[in-house]
Amino acid sequence: MDFNQSTDDNLFDRARIVGKPHARIDGALKVTGQAPYAYERHDVAAHQLVGYPLCATIAKGRITHMDATAARAAPGVAAVVTTLDIEPLAQAKSNKARLFGGDTVAHYHQAIAVVVADTLEQARSAAALIEVRYQDEQGVFDLDAAWDQQTPDEPISDVGDVDEAFKNAAVTLDEVYRTASQSHAMMEPHASIVDWSDGGQMTVWTSNQMIAWTREALATTLAIDPETIRLESPYVGGGFGGKLWLRADTVLAALGSRAAGRPVKLALPRPLVFNNATHRSGTIQRLRIAADAEGRITAFDHSAFSHTLPGGSGENPVNQTRAFYAGASRRVAHTAIEMDLPESADMRAPGEASGLAALEIAMDEMAEKLGMDPVEFRILNDTQVDPEDPSKPFSDRHYVECLQKGAADFGWDARNRTPGGQREGQWLIGHGVAGAYRGAPTMDSGARVRLQAGRLVVETDMTDIGTGSYTIIAQTAAEAMGLTLDDVEVRLGNSDYPVSSGSGGQFGAASATAGVYAACLKLQEEIAQRLGMNSPRFEQGMVIAGTTEVALAEVADGEELVVEDTIHFGDFKDTLQIGTFAAHFVEVAVHAHTGETRVRRMLAVCDAGRILNPVTARSQVIGGMTMGVGSALMEGLTPDVERGFFVNHDLASYEVAVHADIPEQEVIFLDTTDAASTPLKAKGVGELGICGVAAAVANAIYNATGIRVRDYPITLDRLIDQLPKVS
Repeated sequence: MDFNQSTDDNLFDRARIVGKPHARIDGALKVTGQAPYAYERHDVAAHQLVGYPLCATIAKGRITHMDATAARAAPGVAAVVTTLDIEPLAQAKSNKARLFGGDTVAHYHQAIAVVVADTLEQARSAAALIEVRYQDEQGVFDLDAAWDQQTPDEPISDVGDVDEAFKNAAVTLDEVYRTASQSHAMMEPHASIVDWSDGGQMTVWTSNQMIAWTREALATTLAIDPETIRLESPYVGGGFGGKLWLRADTVLAALGSRAAGRPVKLALPRPLVFNNATHRSGTIQRLRIAADAEGRITAFDHSAFSHTLPGGSGENPVNQTRAFYAGASRRVAHTAIEMDLPESADMRAPGEASGLAALEIAMDEMAEKLGMDPVEFRILNDTQVDPEDPSKPFSDRHYVECLQKGAADFGWDARNRTPGGQREGQWLIGHGVAGAYRGAPTMDSGARVRLQAGRLVVETDMTDIGTGSYTIIAQTAAEAMGLTLDDVEVRLGNSDYPVSSGSGGQFGAASATAGVYAACLKLQEEIAQRLGMNSPRFEQGMVIAGTTEVALAEVADGEELVVEDTIHFGDFKDTLQIGTFAAHFVEVAVHAHTGETRVRRMLAVCDAGRILNPVTARSQVIGGMTMGVGSALMEGLTPDVERGFFVNHDLASYEVAVHADIPEQEVIFLDTTDAASTPLKAKGVGELGICGVAAAVANAIYNATGIRVRDYPITLDRLIDQLPKVS
């Protein structure tokens, strides 16, 4: 199915199921422990062994010696494979560090051996017996120090005359903001079971967001035909971008299985999730804004730096600055500094999460300089066209309505208006606002539908990473075919199924449901042809044309009717800016003497096209809001700038927001549709929820205390020496 123009009125505008609240159809499996996660799939292959990784304890250099004799002789050990035993493996384009093989160490905790044994304890004990000697090399591990010596890259975009705009501006801002490196810290670590026992066909049961990408990357890495690999990932215990790509768990389990001649299961120990797998790079951002006396922005100048291993792109936090607000002139630049820290890559809302953390503080600071309400300042500078190309309109944008609705429902008029001016006992009370912008991309996505007697089965390699994919896909199929949710079975996460968009980049829900709709339309055509009907309706389990009605359960006449299709998104979208928007409002209390910050209430008002399921969409947004609080107040990977590793590499010292940190959250979805996005007029929300939240918290802290903090996370040590004196 080709999607080459904005969609007209269709069945989703009169939907019975899509757009309505439905509980997750996989929820009962998850809460009763019946959902099969990767490491727990004991039934898929007999005689599984357990693998355990050994990882480098230097950040850069060479391995000069490895002796695994004692490990191989240890009780229960079936095989040991060291990195010196094999030639360097190939690198898929998505991997900036080699996952295994050879003597080069590119980052701390790079995998250098795998031990396979009968039990986890035996494998772990034996791994400790491997002797390793290194030739250490000096690396670059300090982003601030590297920034001081780095020449910025050429601008990504330079529109208008930025220098002239600043020269003529009535009000200007010029500040530097820092965001910390962050870990995905998902509940389920990277884990795989691999059966490559005969060295031929390989079956992989893993935890991964992108089935087709990972299958291809694994084939490239091991130099084998992708057709010899079958990969399954029906349930994923959180990913946030950390499971977009092939990681060491799958490669080590495969090598261990081939060496031992039996299936091998391997999960990365928690410290390796932080240093062996990927993370979000920290950023240093200089933001300059110019405005006239009435508060209209005339120029943005946003220059940012992040870190990456050679060949990577780092964390680009300037893209939203190109399109979010009006302004005739803007210059944006991002420099990815090559450093020797563990690999940085995508994490929820890559770029925008970090960029809006800075931009939306800067917007508040400009509003204060201008003597304007921060909400009104943002409204004044809204745009309905791409500021860099005014001939390109936004397909559907309701950011102003988000701000207005949020201000009314939050009680913005009753906010604290003087920084440090509202107090309840020992607590200083503050209120903050921030805007959110995240693009709404789509990707080609396929599905197969099987009409059986009284039942429709949907198959696609789409994944469910806790987002509700099973449910919204079932809703789409039921809506299209005139069935109930109970009549639809959804099968996901298997490389034997048609290639979908996968889960990531806020493209998954919109793309995958469109692909399922395309397959259902093809099934409708097949049914109409079989029954000799012209444009029949599909309602309440019946196929209806004029006065003729046939039960859908009887169409196949005892057979299984199978079709598949892929939706292809046309380039007409290139003439439009398609995005999602939100306004976040936050109230905090900051202890006047300790600097402890407590978030008291949060409100998000979102504009994201048709909401496919308010229950699952709300869950996505509040999850993003919670991660935003973590980014604002506690989350930050601390590098040892001498040895090149993240010190706080566990869930005890890498703090994330928990239930006690989030007492009240409210989410409001505007009733909007975007006909240019997909046939369902839907867009994603999974990454919109985190965008801007950190800045809303930071702005609320400033409002409470009068202390402007521009470096995240805003821990109490950044506040305590500036708080009011104890009387």
